[in-house]
Amino acid sequence: MIKNKIRGSIISIISTEGHQGNPGNVGYGTVKGGLLNFTRSVAMELAPYGIRVNSLSPTGTDPAEGLERARAWRVSWEAGQGRPPSADTTSGDQGVPLGKRPSPRHYAKGAVFLASDDAEMITGFDLRIDAGTVARYWRWNPGTKIAPQA
Repeated sequence: MIKNKIRGSIISIISTEGHQGNPGNVGYGTVKGGLLNFTRSVAMELAPYGIRVNSLSPTGTDPAEGLERARAWRVSWEAGQGRPPSADTTSGDQGVPLGKRPSPRHYAKGAVFLASDDAEMITGFDLRIDAGTVARYWRWNPGTKIAPQA
């Protein structure tokens, strides 16, 4: 892009694991966390050339669209990791502040925005499309009914 004098946009794909610790997945979270700073650093390096560099952080994705595509394409695919969730973790949409996990279409809209001229003054930024999962206070468990105090 520099050699050809092309102004434009680069988007790194991170993960909410780049923002949070996840026991048992240290390597993945470490790499994604490093990519966050890589994105910011490269944004500063490339800014003089008119190249914007941002990142997009998806979270655990709602499997509905993927399952729908798999059926349409006649591909067998089973959602999940093929094992029941650990007793010390939530599953599905449990714990997601907006009550529902994002779908691939939500991530696509974010990427299109970051690449568009509408984001012409945005660089070195991470767009989290995570239904509030990173912002959530650790003790708050949305979706759990709290019994009134007696």
